[in-house]
Amino acid sequence: MLKRVEINNFGPLPNEVFKFAAGLNVIVGENGCGKSQLLKLLYSLLKVQADTKGLTKSALQKNCADKLVGVFRPDTLGRLTKRRQGKGKCEVSLIMQDEKENLAISFSSQSSSSVQVDVHPENGLEKSPVYLPTRELVTLCPWFLPLYDNYHLEFEESWRDTVSLLGSPTLKGPREKKVAALVKPLEEIMGGKVVVDPANGRFYLQVPGEGKMEMPLVAEGLRKIAMLARLISTGVLLEQGYLFWDEPETNLNPKLIKVIAACILNLCQQGIQVFVASHSLFLLRELEMLSEQPEFKKVKQRYFSLKAGEEGIELEQGNSTDDLQTLVLLDEELKQSDRFMALGD
Repeated sequence: MLKRVEINNFGPLPNEVFKFAAGLNVIVGENGCGKSQLLKLLYSLLKVQADTKGLTKSALQKNCADKLVGVFRPDTLGRLTKRRQGKGKCEVSLIMQDEKENLAISFSSQSSSSVQVDVHPENGLEKSPVYLPTRELVTLCPWFLPLYDNYHLEFEESWRDTVSLLGSPTLKGPREKKVAALVKPLEEIMGGKVVVDPANGRFYLQVPGEGKMEMPLVAEGLRKIAMLARLISTGVLLEQGYLFWDEPETNLNPKLIKVIAACILNLCQQGIQVFVASHSLFLLRELEMLSEQPEFKKVKQRYFSLKAGEEGIELEQGNSTDDLQTLVLLDEELKQSDRFMALGD
């Protein structure tokens, strides 16, 4: 489990210590405040630590640099440091529940592709992270992987990672019933099951009585649901230790958002540490209401608000939204209500 991250001079993010819950972590804020950057940063470093064999310092330094560049796509690594005049230094420390897994790195604003490992983990991570971007990825299968691996493409490497997971075979065995229970509400909302044609590797929505529908013909919001259902049905997501999901509400109506909120909390119950960045007050409130239900009471939660201040981006954090003084999502909704009511005056 990731307990906290200490950040200094990384992009727009404030120089702060983010303290995380073992279950659900929700980051809200206006555009440009660093929500997505935080998710990508944490994902990149955890992914390197999970995948690097041997954990030698030289391998970690190379892999951290390569992953950050691959995920963020800057011209040079140094472009990820906070923008200011003169030379700067970025420092990021991951503090884990197991101290032997702690990792700290740093790099200069003038660095092209060099990372320094300041705290070397003794142990790797047993479970790897999953990153879900704002758009669906099922329609990228199977052609995206060989194209990405053989050509220089301006796509984030996190997309490649997730597409590779979507191709895993469907789970069988003792955990099949658990997976079926998690996938059932997703299949009900889609009106069918996600299947893959073994001949061409393409995904389809199998609708009872109607046959297979090509995934590009399915509504984009339902394709996002299909992506999640596929990762659960293969058991891949349940085998991962961390889920990073950027704006899960994108292209979803409130009915679908309610299903996603319940699924997120169900994944937390399976021992997955979930990180969500969102603009949706509807999703935020749905998560809060569900958390009051008996089955989700034990899910630990943390909420983070990033806002623009006079000296840059500021952080507020707490165990509930009541601990946040600034909640732009709520402020703007109240202002809209006032404007709407004023139309009748």
